[in-house]
Amino acid sequence: MATTTTLPELKAKDFKGKSDPDWCPGCGDFGLLNSVQKALAELGKKPHEVVCVSGIGCSSNLPGYLSTYGMHTLHGRALAVATGVKFANHELTVIAAGGDGDGYGIGGNHFAHTARRNVDITYLVMNNQIYGLTTGQVSPASEIGMKTKSTPFGNLERPVNAVTTAIMNGATFVARGFSGHGKHLLSTIKQAIEHNGFSLVDVFSPCVTFNHDNTYDFFRQRIKKLEEEGHDPSDWKSACEKAMAWDDEIFTGVYYQDKDVPTLNDQEPVLEAGPIAHQSPGLTTEQSERILKRMM
Repeated sequence: MATTTTLPELKAKDFKGKSDPDWCPGCGDFGLLNSVQKALAELGKKPHEVVCVSGIGCSSNLPGYLSTYGMHTLHGRALAVATGVKFANHELTVIAAGGDGDGYGIGGNHFAHTARRNVDITYLVMNNQIYGLTTGQVSPASEIGMKTKSTPFGNLERPVNAVTTAIMNGATFVARGFSGHGKHLLSTIKQAIEHNGFSLVDVFSPCVTFNHDNTYDFFRQRIKKLEEEGHDPSDWKSACEKAMAWDDEIFTGVYYQDKDVPTLNDQEPVLEAGPIAHQSPGLTTEQSERILKRMM
């Protein structure tokens, strides 16, 4: 008689990587890592079904702390590599991770075009508003007047607004989270992963070592949750207006979501035959070996 084996339900600890995080004690990135592990477990994902791709920076060590497939790539290039992964096997859940310097600075071009293409990727940006790995220089997200090692007399440049940038470039799911609000961040990340399309979650992740302006207390005194304000995520104008708020109140939650825009993956005819990784390359063994030899 045939028997059916039921696999045990995975828990957050099953997504814990072999390496322990080396972040500073109190770093906001711990909160995001915990939320990602819980989100994958609660969504019923399996480690072999997930790929986490990162760039360079403190936050970009994330793939090493997850028990999934992972790639630690080049500075600002996480989304480009993640796009390649998604097209090679679009059945995988692809998560890109990085920081505000990695994603909004050198990676800003990829950020804009991945959003425009609506590639089905979840992009988690640990936004500490400073370059932490290189010990405290001004980043694209630093506030005007902020004093850092590279701006001892105060930052003169206006910070990038990741939420409005994502919306205007075509992202179909745009949200913010705060690593100090674990349950709310978990809910937001789960929604982002479930969304079919490009999802940005800009996460306030305080750097306790080099940014003493945007601290946990700074955010706790100002943050309001969009769902408690009656915000409609389908209203892009309201989403942009809410994203501009900063001084006395800062909003977290889902700013904008559009479920009707087809993803680039859905529109690509070559994927109709299944994941490229499972398709025949249409080459002879000799041709394949010749190509590989040239590339080595």
